[in-house]
Amino acid sequence: MVRSTFRAARIACFSAVLAAAALAVPTGAVGQGAAPSPQQDQKTAPVPQAGGDKSQAVPQPGATPQTAPPSPVAKPAPKPAVSEGIKTVRERLDEIKGNLDGREKAVTGRNVGAGDLTRARDGLEAVSDRIRAIIAALEPRLEAARERQTQLGPKPKDTEEGEDVAKERVEREHAVTEIDETQRLAKSLLVQSDQIVDQITNKRRAAFTRGLFERSSALFSPDLWMKIGADLPRDLNSLQAALEDIVTLFARNGSLWNLLVLGIAFGISFALYFGRRNIAPKLGRRDPKVANPTRRAKLLAAWRVLLLGTVPAVAGSYAVYYALDATDLLPTRLMPVASAILIGLAFIAFVQALSDALLAVGKPAWRPTPVSDAAAWRIQLLAVSIAVVITVSKSTEALNSGIYAALSISIATRGIGAVTAALLLAIGLHRFADTAEKEEACFGPYVATETSSSIGGPLRLLGWAATVLVGLGAIVGYVALSAFLVDQLIWTASLFVLLWLLIASADVFIGGSLSDDTKIATALQANTGLRKRSLNQIAVLATGFARVVLVAVAVLLALAPWGLDSNDVFSSLRSAFFGFKVGDVTISLSAIVFGVGILVLGVFITRSIQRWLENTYLPATDLDAGLRNSISTVAGYVGFLLALALAFSYLGLSLEKLTIVAGALSVGIGFGLQSIVNNFVSGLLLLWERPIRVGDQVLIGDSEGIVKRISVRSTEIQTFDRSAVIVPNSNLISGVVKNRVRGDRTGRVIISVSVLRNQDPVRAAEMLVACASAHADVLKEPPPRVVFKKIGDPFLEFDLIALVTDVNLGQKVQSDLNFSVFKTLSDAGFIPAMGPASSVVTVQGLEPMRDALGQIASAVGTGAARSPVTAQDAPEGGDRDVEPARRKLGTAAS
Repeated sequence: MVRSTFRAARIACFSAVLAAAALAVPTGAVGQGAAPSPQQDQKTAPVPQAGGDKSQAVPQPGATPQTAPPSPVAKPAPKPAVSEGIKTVRERLDEIKGNLDGREKAVTGRNVGAGDLTRARDGLEAVSDRIRAIIAALEPRLEAARERQTQLGPKPKDTEEGEDVAKERVEREHAVTEIDETQRLAKSLLVQSDQIVDQITNKRRAAFTRGLFERSSALFSPDLWMKIGADLPRDLNSLQAALEDIVTLFARNGSLWNLLVLGIAFGISFALYFGRRNIAPKLGRRDPKVANPTRRAKLLAAWRVLLLGTVPAVAGSYAVYYALDATDLLPTRLMPVASAILIGLAFIAFVQALSDALLAVGKPAWRPTPVSDAAAWRIQLLAVSIAVVITVSKSTEALNSGIYAALSISIATRGIGAVTAALLLAIGLHRFADTAEKEEACFGPYVATETSSSIGGPLRLLGWAATVLVGLGAIVGYVALSAFLVDQLIWTASLFVLLWLLIASADVFIGGSLSDDTKIATALQANTGLRKRSLNQIAVLATGFARVVLVAVAVLLALAPWGLDSNDVFSSLRSAFFGFKVGDVTISLSAIVFGVGILVLGVFITRSIQRWLENTYLPATDLDAGLRNSISTVAGYVGFLLALALAFSYLGLSLEKLTIVAGALSVGIGFGLQSIVNNFVSGLLLLWERPIRVGDQVLIGDSEGIVKRISVRSTEIQTFDRSAVIVPNSNLISGVVKNRVRGDRTGRVIISVSVLRNQDPVRAAEMLVACASAHADVLKEPPPRVVFKKIGDPFLEFDLIALVTDVNLGQKVQSDLNFSVFKTLSDAGFIPAMGPASSVVTVQGLEPMRDALGQIASAVGTGAARSPVTAQDAPEGGDRDVEPARRKLGTAAS
């Protein structure tokens, strides 16, 4: 009794001291875990406590400051208390640790079933998200605590630091330690959760593989059929007992209301199935009179047929199942049998509706798929037959499970179903052989032609491989594998057909609505100001994105039965997006996306500032054009470097790492990479400044052509003789390049024309300008002009100068203008006709001789005029002597 009283008194005193300390210490000091003051230490004496800090002190009864014994040994500074925020986080982590430990214990047990693995996996992503949130929340607090600790600097070794500084150092070191320990605990729990996920995934895959490749009795094994014969009477008795249970339940629960509900359900189901079979095709609105419907109309009709053929069947099956479940007219163990039958009927309706939607048997004009009539009929018959076999097989398996049939009968049922499906698939593949339609079309022997079959070779080869594998698996004894392959063939084929229909619909309804002249495209152009070319690009991107999403979903659904869990897929995608480690490097797609976004935003802001400087601010100053261009260019480079630095800092690339990379590059340059680095930097300058762009017509040395591709090392130029010239980027930066389309694509055409000297030059210039103005590709502003270059003998030389709309049309316009100018000047007589009679030869340097001969000819002509001589009076041979002389004089004069 005395001991308990004394213990209670000690506890009360200790609590009073803690309360007094809490009141005495300021609020900020409590949050930082401040130590008691020296005055408090003098008034207290240490009292050991179980499980606590032995340096804690409590006041002694009746003690005064004068009688308190001094401490002979200097006491160390007490450890600051854990802050309330960290304490709350620790409590959360302890709770999470208990959750993870329970899941790990459930997973690592001996007899772990599929249900245990499912329960251990459910909710684990939420736990991991909570851990990641805690780690992310602690990160800035840890950085702030380390920054505060860094501000104190290193602890001095030779001298003692002040009491306040020492106290502050202890508090800050404690804050850093407790936050760091808490974060490391959270990271260890995150690793534990990932390990649990890996364990669950591995166990699931192992169980799936073990069950899939488990060998049973062969289908045609005599032992199997002997066991079936021995177990058949017992299974028949079980079936009879199940029927008796049904009769008993009908007698017990077969009230008028239950029977009415069941009858209404069957009536609704029958009406829906009947309407689907007879009324739905008419509502599909496939008018046989329409000879050439559009692809949009075909796909709309296909979706109508598919929905009208599937939804009523599903609704009818669900109505019957709901009635059976609500009225309790069927034993619980036989409800899966009813479910299998009803789902099978809905599946048969779906397969029939899907084949009718895509194949349109009897209506080839409305068929979206490019198959012939015979192939369409065969595909539909094959698909419906396999669906019926699958339904019968699944229903029989459910019945075996409901009556607890023997294992031998279950094996035989699944094996027969798999072999029957394989036989149907083999018959269908044989019907699609290359010789099938050709042998039916002719009565003679088969003659090979160039026409192809309806189904491609690789697809048929894959079908034959699956058929052989299913049949051999069932015969050898791998019945589970054969049944599973049949299910996956049907499932994958259905997904493939639906994927084709969805992709075709996306191309038509998304791409076609945006790219064609539809109401949607017109409205978008009118309301958003987008050009038709931009809408076409958006349509291509949207269609491509839809295709990627549809293919990804189809692949996930196709792989789901093979043991792929959707949670595993989403966790992998999340890890890839938010960060995964490769060695010591953490790769985060989200960080990369945000870093690129920061860079793009920085470049956009830089370009906006550049445009403002070029168009608004700098023109208002007195600076010359060259200085204004330099200022705007430097501003662009500075803005780009700042945006690049911000993006790198967000990605975690510090300046130290960039310095290491720069050092490595300098070492590489020292080993002979100057040319590569020069071309690389030149390529970056070309891509950034864009003095030369793809599509420009440039002249580099003796090579002229069109720029086809600009990379970081070289530029490809295609000449007009279709040759490819590879030019290093350094040559483009340091050399002289003539860009014919740098400012715009207008070009200049110059035609030199010579007209006779005796013609009017003004009239000739007017005709030349008229020929150029009449050409459609010649710009009207500025108009064509004529330059009078030279007054020659005997020609006047002109240059016709015209600007064309595109430099690529220069040679064509030049040729057209040559034809037009030649015809116009020839018709006007400004260009003499070419030939021997009109050929003129000009000899330079004979002007004095020409003048002398001219004087002689004048004198001779004057003498002849004074004394005319007739032909009769002239001496014999006179004419023969005069005429050659005249001809010689005329030739010399010329």
